[in-house]
Amino acid sequence: MNNLDKIVSLAKRRGFVFQNSQIYGGVAGIFDYGPLGVEMQNNIKRLWWQEMVHNRPNVVGINGAIITHPRVWEASGHINHFTDPLVDCKNCKKRFRPDDLTKKGRCPECGGEVGKPRKFNILVETGLGVIEGEKETYYLRGEACQNIYLNYDNVLKSTRQKIPFGIAQIGKAFRNEITPKHFLYRQREFEQWDLQFFVKPEEAEKWYQYWQKERLEWYKKLVNSQKRIRLRQHRDNELAHYAKMAHDIEFETSFAGWQEWEGIHWRGDWDLSRHGQFSKHDFIYQDPNTKEKFLPWIVETSGGVDRTFLYLLEDAYTEEKIKNQTRVVLKLKPQIAPIKVAIFPLVANKKELVTLATKIFNQLNKDLVVDWDDNGNIGKRYRRQDEIGTPWCLTIDYDTLKNQTVTVRDRDTMKQERIAIDQLLTYFTSQLKDDN
Repeated sequence: MNNLDKIVSLAKRRGFVFQNSQIYGGVAGIFDYGPLGVEMQNNIKRLWWQEMVHNRPNVVGINGAIITHPRVWEASGHINHFTDPLVDCKNCKKRFRPDDLTKKGRCPECGGEVGKPRKFNILVETGLGVIEGEKETYYLRGEACQNIYLNYDNVLKSTRQKIPFGIAQIGKAFRNEITPKHFLYRQREFEQWDLQFFVKPEEAEKWYQYWQKERLEWYKKLVNSQKRIRLRQHRDNELAHYAKMAHDIEFETSFAGWQEWEGIHWRGDWDLSRHGQFSKHDFIYQDPNTKEKFLPWIVETSGGVDRTFLYLLEDAYTEEKIKNQTRVVLKLKPQIAPIKVAIFPLVANKKELVTLATKIFNQLNKDLVVDWDDNGNIGKRYRRQDEIGTPWCLTIDYDTLKNQTVTVRDRDTMKQERIAIDQLLTYFTSQLKDDN
């Protein structure tokens, strides 16, 4: 079943993702994250940074600028190679990628005849300068990783890192996509996370195998259904211009089958050799122990933050039949869920309950993202929190006034238990730790 329309509707209705500039008709392939979306997105990025940087002594991070010197994109090969084929419909005049055509090779919009494929560079141009007509042409970065190569030598000289070591980054990238589609899957403005791992040439294969395993296992921890994740090697005709070998971690979507989630690329010495050639900078590394000199090779892991966001919504989206009613629930891992705990005073106008509920809210929100909901009956409140993926709902009732315990209800099992107020933070942090 294709759940994409339901996910898009939920994302807008509940404040996860909005169409950019919607009041003006929107901009295709560009989206804004709402109150719940930005919390979930930050959780995802925080988990990646913890895994790739904080947990590894031989990886450090940077945050590079979106605009770089134009020569960067000549050296990287993007000026000549960063192209997509496009075709024009002779009838409706719209443009498409060839893989978007119908099985008969006709226009997917009107069924008309299309022309021959043409190459189209998808770098996004901009201009720098204060005088109109004299601005220089620059590019918004087509991939975030180029900043890492540009700062490789700076990082090496300013830290105590030695090869093998890695540089990680999370950052925006821009592509003038011909046909953005599938919601967050293919966009014109998006966010990537990248690790560039610098190694001795003779050790490249070992590290290539290492990062395949590490990244596959990390993604498996994020989802409920590991059967929807696989590792697939690129065929020769799929390889990017810089890649000696490549594997994709793929996710089985309901809307387009198996699709790329993250790429692991054996880039060889392409990047440092090209930037060395164009900048006249020497990137030769000398091993401090053996005095051996070599140009480092690179193993890359590169994935999409927005694509991860979409796949995790897809994996978590669940419809359950309960007493002839449908319960919609996002079974997100608790660490990913935007709200950790929702607090319900049983009766909104009962002062004693509201006062105690407020006290508990103020205690928990110093360490957890907490929501307050006193609107409607408890059943409706549960359903609202289920739909946004809140793992636990906490109800302050009349028994709370007597024994200082509250009802904690689990999102997935719907089971309830009484927990002492002074044990709540320990209980929730323990549950989140177990989820890690």
